[in-house]
Amino acid sequence: MLGCKAWSKIVLENPSEFMDITKLPSVDKTDQTNRLHLVNLLDNDATLLTEGQDVIEGLTRAPKALPPKYFYDQRGSELFEKICDLPEYYLTRAETAIFEQYASEIARLTGPCELAELGSGSATKTRILLDAYQTKELPLQYIPIDVSGTMLEASSQSLLEDYSGLKIHGLVSTYELALKNLPPLTLPTRMLCFIGSTIGNLQPQECDRFLAQVSGALKPGQYFLLGLDLQKEKALLEAAYNDGQGITAAFNLNMLAHLNWRFDGDFDLDNFAHVAFYNENAHQIEIYIESLKRQTVRLKTLNLSVTFDQGERLLSEISRKFSLSQMGEDLAQHRLKIVRSFTDAKDWFGLILCQRC
Repeated sequence: MLGCKAWSKIVLENPSEFMDITKLPSVDKTDQTNRLHLVNLLDNDATLLTEGQDVIEGLTRAPKALPPKYFYDQRGSELFEKICDLPEYYLTRAETAIFEQYASEIARLTGPCELAELGSGSATKTRILLDAYQTKELPLQYIPIDVSGTMLEASSQSLLEDYSGLKIHGLVSTYELALKNLPPLTLPTRMLCFIGSTIGNLQPQECDRFLAQVSGALKPGQYFLLGLDLQKEKALLEAAYNDGQGITAAFNLNMLAHLNWRFDGDFDLDNFAHVAFYNENAHQIEIYIESLKRQTVRLKTLNLSVTFDQGERLLSEISRKFSLSQMGEDLAQHRLKIVRSFTDAKDWFGLILCQRC
């Protein structure tokens, strides 16, 4: 949930700010020590949407939906950080516990290995992996991939300060573009990391396409490390997305405030409500913004007027929940063979290490 690393046009987990990917600063630089090399692949990406086009498409379709990247203005990012600390929101704690227990085993299984991470963000959990490789006195090479050039440079500089032997080749990029443009391998093998629960933000067809792209980006013998939230009882899942303090609700509705600011809109947040529930048939949390009355909203910058009926819902995010066995079958279809699966003590979250056949 709410990590929103999501599909290739979407801002990634734990961003410090919302970035307009059509207006990123040019980032193509190498530092004087040759330990940091940053490349902006988005400068020449002709696939990027015109600013706001995805909003127009999302609000004029039926049913209405918006990309989760619009969760993240400054306030949205602050609210997300609070969500990660909520007692109901188990996901971050569960995955961190897995890394703390098994990072050393992952390093042992892969041996000397270049780490490439889709949606690197602040690289908080990645540090646990880097520590494990460093403890085993293995060379450290990291390829962080994020659409936020500001976040990428800041997190890279912080990592270089803490890991004296680390070399970084960062890519300002969407997932799809980065997977087509990974730099040449400099260590014996590579592990592509897609951690967090972001795989759950993809619809089944998107997920299948994504796994095909991952497989195509890896050579036989190279690794893929995938994090995923596991199926569990409905009450536990719904509590994680409907916290008692109302922070998740504020986070969800802040999407409308962000649209107001970005596109000169007049959404009245008091006229909308947060709705999140577990769809047991689809095995997914569905998060909506529901209109409490019939109303028309305008986004002046986009020259767009949108009417909402009372009770009409706008889909802001899904968060699919998986079984390890089913994901194993999905991975196998794309020549990704499971080496080992890891779970936390309560089997709430899973981490899968697989290898390209």
